[in-house]
Amino acid sequence: MSKALNSLVEQVRAARDARTPLAIRGCGTKTFYGEALRGATLDTRELSGISSYEPSELVLTARGGTPLAEVEAALAERGQYLPFEPPRYPDPERPGQRGGSIGGAVAAGLAGPSRASVGSVRDFVLGATLLDGKAELLTFGGQVMKNVAGYDVSRVLAGSLGVLGVICEVSIKVLPQPPASATLRFDCDEATAIERLQALGGQPWPLNASAWWQGALVLRLAGASAAVHGAIARLGGEVIDPFLAQRFWNGMRDQTDEFFVEARRSLADGAALWRICLPAGSAPLPLQGEQLIEWGGAQRWWVTREAAQRVRALAAQVGGHATLFRARDKSAVLGTSGSVFTPLDPALAQIHRELKQAFDPDGVFNPGRLYPDL
Repeated sequence: MSKALNSLVEQVRAARDARTPLAIRGCGTKTFYGEALRGATLDTRELSGISSYEPSELVLTARGGTPLAEVEAALAERGQYLPFEPPRYPDPERPGQRGGSIGGAVAAGLAGPSRASVGSVRDFVLGATLLDGKAELLTFGGQVMKNVAGYDVSRVLAGSLGVLGVICEVSIKVLPQPPASATLRFDCDEATAIERLQALGGQPWPLNASAWWQGALVLRLAGASAAVHGAIARLGGEVIDPFLAQRFWNGMRDQTDEFFVEARRSLADGAALWRICLPAGSAPLPLQGEQLIEWGGAQRWWVTREAAQRVRALAAQVGGHATLFRARDKSAVLGTSGSVFTPLDPALAQIHRELKQAFDPDGVFNPGRLYPDL
């Protein structure tokens, strides 16, 4: 056991004995997400480094505190990348720098523009080593798909926000960079954009990502050169300069695009940024405010001052759900509606409680971070 890992184990043992909660922290780039962190800081940054990387097998294994920048640089040298495009938020300790850790990326479960076409974070997690609330190291899954047997616990960690334990090491499936890509722009209103995205979803085009805002639908094509060029010829639209296109998609991934910049400015005036997930072909929602649509229509970002109950009711009416992503005062926005995340039905809430009890029976890790009673 490494010195860094041994130190984490000892801190967990001490916290469990003292009944003191711990707030797991890597680079600290996603502290705004979810419920507020509570407890003494358990810093994972010393648990860093790429353990193994097999480009021919498309698998990389890294310790939880490894910076995303280090992981992505190693992959880029071999023409590979993280397909789920985890967002890179500002580093609070390094002004002007953005990133996060690989463990934090898995724990948050957030994915970028290509989520609808390639899959979510959990789809690429092959295995993990977890430090649980009893200060025990548990290993799940493997480093290749055929070795993943039994309960697929490693994928449960994606999006768990650390309530089950510390991600000490994780094995990720990676992919080669696509041979060709292009970005197209079309002028259309929201309803037309949703209809067009639905139609494209049923066609064999290499559609990798999409975004609509203020009358402009932008599509990213990625794949074999022949497929990309064939799609350009058939779909039409304005072909965007590759440099400008890359800057746009990076802005979507890292939420530095103009929409998100304006959204954060609006928070000071009492607005909130909601992340609403809906069936892709859902009609436009009658909400006041500013909207951006991603993921073929399935993810809709709203900056609005409307009540949380109304936002969630409108999402639920079409089979979706809403997450309060950012707000100056989340408790003021939520009022009596409860959690940042959509409240769970009783059966699913019971499963969450049982998982928490199994991995962290004394409630050491990130209490209330995912839901107030976990």
